[in-house]
Amino acid sequence: MKVILASDHAGIELRQELVALLKERGTEFQDLGPQTRESVDYPDFASRVAQQVVSEPGTLGVLVCGTGIGMSIVANKHRGIRAALCTSEFEARMTRAHNDANVLCLGQRVVGAGVARGILEAFLSTAFEGGRHEKRVQKIRDVEAQQR
Repeated sequence: MKVILASDHAGIELRQELVALLKERGTEFQDLGPQTRESVDYPDFASRVAQQVVSEPGTLGVLVCGTGIGMSIVANKHRGIRAALCTSEFEARMTRAHNDANVLCLGQRVVGAGVARGILEAFLSTAFEGGRHEKRVQKIRDVEAQQR
């Protein structure tokens, strides 16, 4: 599994904390930045991650901004992305198990580093259950297809 991460300027510290966790786990990752605290536009970074997750099957994305809301809105505009804004480990497990979410969104101003680490661990360690949930995820794909 490979993880693609990015943030905006308001999420840089939390993203760096999550990069440290991925290193500790030995998880392959790519950090798309930014590398400075200079103001940037979150849609640019959310789109980069979303495009890469879609183009590399089996990858997961992680996006961090101040609240996680902007990143999740932009990521979900991309066909094939099921981005979930999570504030708890329970939400992270459920969105992977039931929604086959492929992008985790977090808010640096909402969750602390310890909670965010737990959320990311839960997201990465939970597999999609399939079964009855597959039909529902397919309906999400059908909605996407109708929009284009």
